[in-house]
Amino acid sequence: MNATILIADDDTAIRKVLAQALGRAGYEVRTASTAAALWQWIEAGDGQLVITDVVMPDEDGLDLVPRIRKLRPDLPVIVMSAQSTIMTALRATERGAYEYIAKPFDINRLISVVSKALSASSPPADAPSSGAEGLPIVGRSAAMQDIYRAIARLTATDLTVLITGESGTGKELVARVLHDFGKRRHGPFVALNMAAIPRELIESELFGHEKGAFTGAANRQVGRFEQAHGGTLFLDEIGDMPFEAQTRLLRVLQEGEFTTVGGRSPIRVDIRVIAATHRPLRSLVEQGLFRDDLFYRLNVVPLRVPPLRERLSDLPDLVRHFLRQSAPSEGMPRRLTTDALEQLAAHRWPGNVRELENVIKRIVVLSPADPIDGETVARALSATDPQGAGATPEASANLSEAVETQLARYFAAHGAQLPPAGLHERVLREIERPLLALALKATHGNQLRAAELLGLNRNTLRKKLRELQIPVVRGDE
Repeated sequence: MNATILIADDDTAIRKVLAQALGRAGYEVRTASTAAALWQWIEAGDGQLVITDVVMPDEDGLDLVPRIRKLRPDLPVIVMSAQSTIMTALRATERGAYEYIAKPFDINRLISVVSKALSASSPPADAPSSGAEGLPIVGRSAAMQDIYRAIARLTATDLTVLITGESGTGKELVARVLHDFGKRRHGPFVALNMAAIPRELIESELFGHEKGAFTGAANRQVGRFEQAHGGTLFLDEIGDMPFEAQTRLLRVLQEGEFTTVGGRSPIRVDIRVIAATHRPLRSLVEQGLFRDDLFYRLNVVPLRVPPLRERLSDLPDLVRHFLRQSAPSEGMPRRLTTDALEQLAAHRWPGNVRELENVIKRIVVLSPADPIDGETVARALSATDPQGAGATPEASANLSEAVETQLARYFAAHGAQLPPAGLHERVLREIERPLLALALKATHGNQLRAAELLGLNRNTLRKKLRELQIPVVRGDE
């Protein structure tokens, strides 16, 4: 590999890590702390790829990207940012960046992106620009970064997208962003929830009907497909669509035309279809409840929105977002204590982000105290879940779920103070200690039986007991 990588970042440690890693991968590397120094190399024709931070002392890295594209359109640019929001990902794509990488990043993934960028024939085409300053999707977790990158790529296409995820995760918000920042943003966005429409009216809602087509059809009605012409049709809860209506939907997706209920003349439409479901469509296909050909037609680009329990590190950002939304127009948003945030992090959130939003709204309205404390949050969660199943791991929950809940609570409460290294060993140690202590308690201190219970050699158990400083109550050996 003889390619030269140009790196611009005002963080000395980042420059050093990237230079060492890319150097070991066989690349030549030049690093700079300012956009001006980077631009001098670019003007001179140096380098085959650029990696630039967004926030630099002399210029915004995103503003630098269009200038690079104009001067050297064959030079791929990878943008890095600690401001890991969806707006950063979209703006990077709009300006023509090859890829957007959130900090902190996985160095192996970055090297893989570098390799792909250098082997690509040309950088991606410019995406349509937008003046929007904010979006309703909130979160900086790794799971959400994957969503942001996918959205940024999909806005420049008309591909059909199937959004999956549990109820309340924000599937319609993702669909709205795909439309509002996509090629069809000037056209209508039409949404239809299949689960909310009686089965006998689905076809009429989708395709419209003619006057007299059935009892009660006093006038011609325009269906959602016709309403969405030139824009986007969002079919929510597609898994609840009646089997008989699926055949007509498939034909529209294949042919781009349909007839109204009771009509004879075909109507052509130009739309993008985005579908969403919380149900496992593959399982429905296997049960004969969903057409396999329709599934594959919809599943061109699958996009999974993670449940809140898989992105609890986003909880503080989401809470601040909902507190700002709930604040009076001229007032300051409320605050939460650390204990209150821990109470929220320990909840299982079966209703996901929608449930969190409702809980925050309820707290703001019913509790005058500021900051909001843990006791207030506990009462609000108890009102949501009187049995308390959501506040702590259920007795019936499997071990993995119980451990996940406690780790998620720890990360949400202490994420900013986590040690930079050795976390894996620390977590294993913290889990192993109570496990061995409980095994000894269950066997009344009998180390031989405890070793058998744990599947360990007796000497190995004794060594671990010494290392972890676990007191042993002697019983029958």
